[in-house]
Parts: sequence; C-alpha cells; structure tokens
Amino acid sequence: MRELRFPKEVYPGAHVDAAMKVYARFGEFEREESETHWVVRITSGSRAKERRLAGELGNYALGLTIQGRDPLDGSPEDRATPGGAS
Repeated sequence: MRELRFPKEVYPGAHVDAAMKVYARFGEFEREESETHWVVRITSGSRAKERRLAGELGNYALGLTIQGRDPLDGSPEDRATPGGAS
C-alpha cells in the first residue's frame, strides 16, 4: 500500500477523483479527506507497481490542476489571476 497526500489548497477534489478514475483499472484506490489534504491509498500487485501508479496518478492530477480544467467537461475553469486582475 502506498499513500499520496494532495494539499486541498492546490488540488481540487474533482481533479484527484478524475485521476483515480483514469487509473482505476491498474489498481485499487481509497480516498479520504483530512482537514488540509486529500489522502489517496493505492494498492496494486507489487510495490514497484504501486510506486509507478502513484507517480502517474500524481502527475495526472497535477496536469488537470495546472490546465485549470473541469475534469467532467474538459473546459477551462474561470479563474482570476493573483491580485484580482482577470
């Protein structure tokens, strides 16, 4: 079992869920919520597979977050830039 922790201030829960859905056929995922993090536990056939799957899952969730996309429809989210400018 391998555990990943995604800070809520960086990762929307929908992005973590979307990443879990994409990689569901390669392992089992259990997501919990702490006050500050989304916690994902990964179980797969071996430690090596779990490590690889953790890396892929983390990269996918990060990619969605960087792109600022809604994983349900693929459209860019309306986000204001820092400092209030749009």
